Amino acid sequence: MTLTAMLAIVGGLILAFVIGQGAWAARKAGPRKALPVQNGVEPQFDAPLEPKIGETPTIAEIVRARRQSTRIDALIDAIATINVDAPVSGEMAIAHLPGSRRAGTKPFHIEGLNTETGDWEQPTPGQRYSEFQAGLQMANRGGPLNEIEYSEFVQKLQGFVDGIGGFAQFPDMLDVVSRARELDQFAAENDAQLAVMLRAKGASWTLGFVQQAALRHGFVPGAVPGRLVLPAIDEGLPPVLVLAYEPQAALAETPEGVSLRELTLSLDVPQTPAVAEPFAAWQESARGLARDLEADICDDAGHVLNLHAFASIDAELGERYKALAARDLASGSLAARRLFS
Repeated sequence: MTLTAMLAIVGGLILAFVIGQGAWAARKAGPRKALPVQNGVEPQFDAPLEPKIGETPTIAEIVRARRQSTRIDALIDAIATINVDAPVSGEMAIAHLPGSRRAGTKPFHIEGLNTETGDWEQPTPGQRYSEFQAGLQMANRGGPLNEIEYSEFVQKLQGFVDGIGGFAQFPDMLDVVSRARELDQFAAENDAQLAVMLRAKGASWTLGFVQQAALRHGFVPGAVPGRLVLPAIDEGLPPVLVLAYEPQAALAETPEGVSLRELTLSLDVPQTPAVAEPFAAWQESARGLARDLEADICDDAGHVLNLHAFASIDAELGERYKALAARDLASGSLAARRLFS
């Protein structure tokens, strides 16, 4: 039984973000307010080859010792190689980079092989590069790479190649587009974005009351108005969970005068490693917030969900985690985060 069938049985919970939220209804009961704050409390790389004593490594030796790129990945990128007759300075490379490193909806990266370190890196002033490569992402949540996007990539990259006096080798367009469609199909079959709505049973909430309750469960204000996030353990990674409310409430001149009756708690499954148990965090946060806010846990159609709904989804997610890992696209990996974006 597929996940879609399970979700239809348990009441219509869908694996998608709730794009639009219902209108905020006012009740006769006054909004619940926050309590006053008391006492101010509220891939492992191979080591580079080392030259013998008294010897200076040649460029060829550096190339053999080079590390794998962390930005360009053959699993999800179509890679073009760029050869040059002599090392190119970082200043020259930067001067000829395309103004936009996007082809349609697909991003691409340009890297140079540092002659001193053997690292693939974005061109940097003061460094020299013996060759370059460009990786065009073949799929994302916007769909697979198409012929028009690939042609735009070739055109933009060729301008860079001509500027540095190089020669580019591009992969066959038909082969790339075919791979992109296959990758997109795999991604569509194994993507998972979960969302539930928390709906007030009685009195509505003030923004301060919601923030106070969310803080007790580890949420902090997000970068986007109307979002509280449960941050990842490691800095710089996407948040594990997002608790969203009407953005206009966050921008109101008097937030305490705004009444909220619905919140959306979402989990973007491929963005967080399975070992972090994000599904358990999503389920526990939903229950804890529902208890503290005196809210029902509902699907986007307003149907109240029970424990069986969570259990069914958890079992299916286990299979998706395995499928992603088997393809070296484990959830939470950089490649997975790029693909499912």
